Amino acid sequence: MVTATALAAAVRAGEADPVRETERVIAGIEAADRVVGAFRRVRAEEAVAEARLLRTRADLAELPLAGVPVAVKDVAGVAGETVTCGTATAVPAGSDHFVVRRLRAAGAVIVGITRVPELCIWPMTDSPEGVARNPWAPEYTAGGSSGGSAAAVAAGLVPVAHGTDGLGSIRLPAAMCGLVGIKAGADLLAEEGWFGMSAHGSLATTVADAALLLSVLADRPGLAEVGEPGRLRIAVSTDVPLTHAPVPRPLTAAVERVAELLAESGHGVERARPRYGVEPVAGILSRWFAGPAEEAAGLPLDTLQPRTQRHVRIGQAVRRLVTPGTARRWTARAEEFFARHDVLITPTLATLPPKARAWHERSCLANALPSVALAGFTGLWNLSGYPAMSVPAGRHPNGLPIGVQLVAPPGGEGRLLALAAQLEKLNPWQRLP
Repeated sequence: MVTATALAAAVRAGEADPVRETERVIAGIEAADRVVGAFRRVRAEEAVAEARLLRTRADLAELPLAGVPVAVKDVAGVAGETVTCGTATAVPAGSDHFVVRRLRAAGAVIVGITRVPELCIWPMTDSPEGVARNPWAPEYTAGGSSGGSAAAVAAGLVPVAHGTDGLGSIRLPAAMCGLVGIKAGADLLAEEGWFGMSAHGSLATTVADAALLLSVLADRPGLAEVGEPGRLRIAVSTDVPLTHAPVPRPLTAAVERVAELLAESGHGVERARPRYGVEPVAGILSRWFAGPAEEAAGLPLDTLQPRTQRHVRIGQAVRRLVTPGTARRWTARAEEFFARHDVLITPTLATLPPKARAWHERSCLANALPSVALAGFTGLWNLSGYPAMSVPAGRHPNGLPIGVQLVAPPGGEGRLLALAAQLEKLNPWQRLP
């Protein structure tokens, strides 16, 4: 799969035809997605029709995503389609969601809607219709809740995909599938729901592509111009907040290797961790239950999967525990930490990825235990609304990719992308053929 950056440049120059490129991508999806399980809906005829219209645009030579096939997560409405959020209830999208409008305005072709777990609760993506599998090792999950988007990009079905991230839902699948995944800060690109914890972002195989897509989603063209990071004050921590649970050695070794490379490049690197405490961890857990409960308020409870029904009932019970003060106090601690550091680096995953299976047939507890253990490093940065991303940093002996998480204070998306681009040069990562 050619990168989004290269394809858009070729279309703008008249060297590539958006219709042929769209037809090629659709054919690839139809051939491979029965194994990968990335898409809930493939817009075969509609995408080709959109590509034909794109040919006639007078501004084609100026469009940042000219002719680029893009997949959209099943939370953002696409006009003429439905939104399910992984449930059995399909709600017609009367118009394009604002991120879809921006994608179309930039010249992207919406080729499909990607699979998500029900109400986007879990970091494993499956439904009665299919399982999103990790293209590097199909016996493992592609992650979640943006697992369908991650599987589509990692398998080379599309060069870039849209995702949302409420407790790690972009970063976790990015780490599992060997991708660059960035969630914007809440001040830049907040997504409705989960009490302000969720944000839109991008999944790609290169930093340039992730930056390009994020720049369009956020309507900030400057983000596509990835610069140099300068000399940064970098903190490194492999200690899981609150639980201090042991992290598999290959995951911590990847962080240590990245820290060594950055120190050799002139950055100031030291071991340091924020004052996490108990309250913010309790805060994200209460929101993880109560957020989906609010989203399910208009749905018949008996149409939801048993695991989700239980999750929603717990959410209804703990809703009163969700208070703005929890987020404010944690953000104050985060500000204190980032007054002394420019970037924090941690493992992205706190455990190895779960296997790919019909998780929706299992109980709430059987889903919750691996979910909470997996996301130990990611969720707190949703509570503070800080930008964060995952960057490939190696391979586990079992063949799975390993990601490291980069976190910066508000407005730090450009800094994260610049540092990630430096790592891409220092420690190049493999893409699937």
